[in-house]
Amino acid sequence: MPNAIWTGSISFGLVSVPVRVVSATRSQDVRFNQLEEGSNARIRYRKVSEASGEEVPNDRIRKGYEISPGQYVVVGDDEIRSLAPRSSRMIEIEDFVDLDDIDPLYFEQPYYLTPDPTALKPYQLLVEAMTELRKVAIGRVVMRSKESLVAIRPLDDVLCLETMRYADEVLPRSGLLGEDMTAAEPSERELTMARQLVEALSGRFEPDRYHDQYREQLRELIDRKAAGEEIVAEPTTEEPGAVLDLMAALEASLARAGSAEPANAKSAKPAKKRASRSRKSA
Repeated sequence: MPNAIWTGSISFGLVSVPVRVVSATRSQDVRFNQLEEGSNARIRYRKVSEASGEEVPNDRIRKGYEISPGQYVVVGDDEIRSLAPRSSRMIEIEDFVDLDDIDPLYFEQPYYLTPDPTALKPYQLLVEAMTELRKVAIGRVVMRSKESLVAIRPLDDVLCLETMRYADEVLPRSGLLGEDMTAAEPSERELTMARQLVEALSGRFEPDRYHDQYREQLRELIDRKAAGEEIVAEPTTEEPGAVLDLMAALEASLARAGSAEPANAKSAKPAKKRASRSRKSA
């Protein structure tokens, strides 16, 4: 089991459930070090003053907030510490909300909440009640000296905690599509074919079906080079973009998907409503 990065309790009403927070994900990115050509010596970064060009030790570095180009407000470490949230070992539940009311945009980083061995019954009680009612608990937690808004939801009999973005961190969508969308309004025939294509490609979300092909190829390349194989990269050429014929693309896509319904059908079956967004069920 992963090491706990936080221990405390979930509190709702007069009920307190001791829990541990453990990581729910891990990065699989391929990371490189920068090396000097020829010697393969590591490249190191140093903190250098723009004024003198000399390296500055950590005890002479201050934090500054830029209020205009080249103008800073300097804030001391003691001043920042005085504003830091008070450390707490409690996740206070403020609200229970419907899962479908939370847009996936607000979810940030997932963790698992594991029960303390002495609190298995209240933990299971909370899991079952929230699962039956399809509710998500909204609260706050101080973790790693930072207070975060969090959502707690049941996931396969385990409570999952996700740190959340605040409303002012989510950019508005107004203006993204331009002022006049009437010229881009699809015809009824195009909409019918699009519905048929979505229906033909619909299925259950199975995470294991999807792979990071670039990462797998990169690791294969590294393994082959580590084994002494000489790699000759093939030149890549960028193909010119084709002019899109929407109807032709829809018809070809339907044919590839093996749709049995005629392309000129007058109406299409309504799309099946999913219980929740794929991000929430992942």
